Amino acid sequence: MLFDLTGKTAVITGSSRGIGRSIAEEMAKLGAKVVVSSRKQPACEEVAEAIRADGGEAIAHPCNIGHKDQLESLVEASKSAFGKIDILVCNAASNPVFGPMRDLDDEAWDKVMNNNVKSAFWLANMVLPDMAERRDGAVIMISSIAAYFGNRKLGMYAISKAAEIQLVRNLAVEWGEHNIRVNAIAPGLVKTDFARALWEDPARREVVEKVTPLQRIGDPVDIAGLACCLAGDAGRFITGQSIIADGGRLTADPA
Repeated sequence: MLFDLTGKTAVITGSSRGIGRSIAEEMAKLGAKVVVSSRKQPACEEVAEAIRADGGEAIAHPCNIGHKDQLESLVEASKSAFGKIDILVCNAASNPVFGPMRDLDDEAWDKVMNNNVKSAFWLANMVLPDMAERRDGAVIMISSIAAYFGNRKLGMYAISKAAEIQLVRNLAVEWGEHNIRVNAIAPGLVKTDFARALWEDPARREVVEKVTPLQRIGDPVDIAGLACCLAGDAGRFITGQSIIADGGRLTADPA
């Protein structure tokens, strides 16, 4: 039963669409009670209703990850509904800047770092103590392969995702003695609204597919499968890692 999440509660930020939604849906299929969260209630409720219609358990709770009080409300609502949080997936992120870093202003820097790093730090620290008391828990942060190389267009986003990977390492070291696993998933280009500017550009997409051994970009469910593995007993001896899911792109000769 390595992939059975029955009896577990999973809180997933940014789960009204894309990778987050796919993770919520797949974890629910494995028996998890799911808390769907993003900024807008109707979008969250749509996903939760779909999960319930498919026989799963889910509630919707909107949350802007940039506001600590809203994260606290998310945690409290999750525990009120399901009693505990066993799995935390920090998926929500922002990237208001597409272009060279020389054009970056302080406001954009702060927004990216706050939403992509500080919010994950806040949220993890809100749920980890209860996990420690039960001596069980899994935290998964959705990073990016952008963390592994310089980028002319996504430099700020890449910096935040590299910082998130280091946050994962530190949390894994600090909380491992309580049987808590903390890992990151670093997707390549995935067909989501968040990355639409990249995969809808035929020339850019062709370049990516050409240098990717699997010869395609990812689908959200490709990342959801890995998240489900890390959330349950299948991933019980994995912690402090950033697992790349990019179709082999980073292993390939770019020529």
